[in-house]
Amino acid sequence: MERRTFLRAAVVGTSAAALGGSLWSAAYASPAQPGAGPYGPLGAADGNGLRLPKGFAARVVARSGRQVPGTSYTWHNAPDGGACYADGAGWIYVSNSEINPSGGASALRFDAAGTVVAAYRVLSGTRQNCAGGRTPWNTWLSCEEVDRGYVYETDPWGVKAAVRREAMGRFKHEAAAADPVRKAVYLTEDVTDGCFYRFTPTTWGDLSAGKLEVLKMGSGTSGPVTWGAVPDPSGARTATRNQVAGAKRFNGGEGCYYADDTCWFTTKGDNRVWQYNAAAGTIELAYDDSLVSGSAPLTGVDNVTGTPSGDLFVAEDGGSMDICLITPDDIVTPFLRIDGQPGSEITGPAFSPDGRRLYFSSQRGTTGSSSGGITYEVTGPFRT
Repeated sequence: MERRTFLRAAVVGTSAAALGGSLWSAAYASPAQPGAGPYGPLGAADGNGLRLPKGFAARVVARSGRQVPGTSYTWHNAPDGGACYADGAGWIYVSNSEINPSGGASALRFDAAGTVVAAYRVLSGTRQNCAGGRTPWNTWLSCEEVDRGYVYETDPWGVKAAVRREAMGRFKHEAAAADPVRKAVYLTEDVTDGCFYRFTPTTWGDLSAGKLEVLKMGSGTSGPVTWGAVPDPSGARTATRNQVAGAKRFNGGEGCYYADDTCWFTTKGDNRVWQYNAAAGTIELAYDDSLVSGSAPLTGVDNVTGTPSGDLFVAEDGGSMDICLITPDDIVTPFLRIDGQPGSEITGPAFSPDGRRLYFSSQRGTTGSSSGGITYEVTGPFRT
């Protein structure tokens, strides 16, 4: 495989040019394989059913249908994709709601000590908001996972009204990741014959107009790719994925994350983690459970995020209810596990701006229903 590089920077999505000398890289020759991780084995389950490595601790910060502690705001059902934003000395965690109708998104605001000081709505009146992505200009792209769904650009502070970004295409959206170098946004599509898209705004920072393209290549899993323009992003007569001859098909596109010339995205239908090298114009596999020697530690791949150290954190939809770690030296191993919630999935992993806190949700919690969602925070000695 090609060299794998990540930014050693606190803010994901900042260009390498602005952070000269901060690159960290490692080479590898095959998709990740099971092995011992950097944090050691999982310990016994805590009071919330979380199994964590030594030195890590967790707490619940919100529960669906209940008031967020310290506020009067009721947390939304079925929490899904999320992202964090710096807010002075504190930060904000935004979380989607994957229900239909009335999906939308909410936010938690933390002070410098990590105490929740506010909770509020940032998007309403939408449908089945699954994942999304943050932009370099600090907005949240909330994606509708429905046929001919939209992308909504939202304000994590809840001050500006959300805006529907029709130019980004109408399809069964899953996640988004911004590439500040090529000034584009990558998008995944959650259908069995979906595509991987690239949206290039006419003006960077303004998503109201631009060009939507789909990735094109043969039937293989690695090699050079090209892009084909989607004639009708609205999909009014023909689905966007069927408008370009030679479009590469992906089996259930899920999470999407960009760092240093690479966009990582997952496909749940075949339990794969892909890497698109935007600088080289190539694609290849970072993980494939069918290529694992022995028992695969990561199944049901879903949302994905990363750290400045070069670690990928991949959440499971089902499986063993793990968040698994893929290290820069191609080791895949469980980082945490949730016991006693077999009817749920892990969603929305995102790190606080300083990289010391990991937020995520169990979408349906112990009840197995959308009203049972639980949002967690994990603290500990994360690699920086």
